[in-house]
Amino acid sequence: MRAAPLTHRPEPADRARPAEPAGRVEVHGADPVLLVAHGSRDPRAAEATRALARAVSVARPGVPVLASWLDHTQPDPTEALRELTAAGHPRAILVPLLLTAAYHRRVDIPTAVEAAQRSGLPIRVDITDVLGPVGDQVDPALLAALRRRLEEADPARFDALVLAAAGTRDPAARASVGRVAQALGASLGTPTRVSYASAAPPTVSTAVRRFQQRGAQRVAVASYFLAPGLFHDAVKTAAQAAGAVAVSAPLTDTPDLVNLILHRLTHPPQGPR
Repeated sequence: MRAAPLTHRPEPADRARPAEPAGRVEVHGADPVLLVAHGSRDPRAAEATRALARAVSVARPGVPVLASWLDHTQPDPTEALRELTAAGHPRAILVPLLLTAAYHRRVDIPTAVEAAQRSGLPIRVDITDVLGPVGDQVDPALLAALRRRLEEADPARFDALVLAAAGTRDPAARASVGRVAQALGASLGTPTRVSYASAAPPTVSTAVRRFQQRGAQRVAVASYFLAPGLFHDAVKTAAQAAGAVAVSAPLTDTPDLVNLILHRLTHPPQGPR
């Protein structure tokens, strides 16, 4: 039985969310911010993280905002914390630039903070939640960022949507990606399913073709990536080969993502590390 296709054009992002972060946050003596990304051999990924750090810095004038990486790019979190300690900061807020709370959030980031403190750094570090769902909650700013990038990709009208993520073997992390797909699809009134670039099925081409087999005429792909790189390149190539009408860009430094980070900074869940 062929599914009755829906026709949908996403609401322009500037109507769904202000075009700039929600005001400059004037702070005096506030804790510095350390953004920690996974890291990539692709230099575009590091530049995207630096651009995001600059955007957060603009939103929090007078507060140091540093970027660091777990792999491939310097500084790593320990070196960044050493720099903040040398500048006289007794405390920092660390924001994991991750879309799922998988191994990197559960193991790599706490390990990096513990290594810094074992080396004698007296700095106190509070670690925020990741940028993806916290429990069952998908932050509206994350959905706004995904919708903004989809609108920029200009898919015109589409009747199905694939959320393309990097992939993980962690079932809880995959479930969180599924919650994002469900929330995004509900906000658009469009059937939505998940695909992965690695570690788990289905691939983006399989997900696109499954929609086509069910009668969808125009399938768009929303990229669930923070930065460009080999995974996003592969997703874009495979989706276009499968007949997707558009593939959105990574979230990088969208104003909505900056808003999400500002929210994380004001709601750090963890105690000192």
